[in-house]
Formats: sequence, C-alpha cells, structure tokens
Amino acid sequence: MIDKTTRMNYLYDFYHVLLTEKQQKYMGLYYLDDFSLGEIAEQYEVSRQAVYDHVKRSEAMFEDYEERLGLVQKYQQRNELLKQLKKATEVEPIDKQTVQSYLQQIEDLE
Repeated sequence: MIDKTTRMNYLYDFYHVLLTEKQQKYMGLYYLDDFSLGEIAEQYEVSRQAVYDHVKRSEAMFEDYEERLGLVQKYQQRNELLKQLKKATEVEPIDKQTVQSYLQQIEDLE
C-alpha cells in the first residue's frame, strides 16, 4: 500500500485536468510542492479553511474518478507486469509465447 501523499500525486498526475484552475493550483502546491495550507492561504490571500476545503474536495473528486476509471490502478498493474517481464528476461532468455502472454495481460488492462 502506498502512502497518501504518493497516492495523491499519482491521482493528480492522471486527473488534475478535471479540476478547476484554482483546485489545480492548490493541489499542486500542497502535494507536489509540499506547501502548508497556511502558506497557500497566504499566497492567494484566502483563509486556511478555504484552502483546506478545496484540497479535501479535490481529494474526494480524485478518489471518485479513480473508483470509476481506475487509471492509477491499471498503470500500477502494467508497471508490475513490465517489471516481471524484465526480471524474467534477465534470468534467462524467454520464449516468444511467454512474452506474448505478458503483453496480452498488459493489453487486457485497457
């Protein structure tokens, strides 16, 4: 299981375009640039509570998008299959059928 910050960074990467410009800025500063709520509030001359509300609402939206679309989960599954394929090829040459099997699993995630 990944920690919340890492998860939110993944979710941000996939879904930030679905947020308003203000939500994108707040989430980017909070999760990507590690600003505190107070620092963001000061920069945008709003209350800390306003920033907190935007961040919490955006987090909930990200989780809803991920539940519906599963883009982060599919990305992580693809990466895991690619790691397994790479590891398998490092040990010894693998046959074409095995490679095709891995590729089919990756395609099935679409």
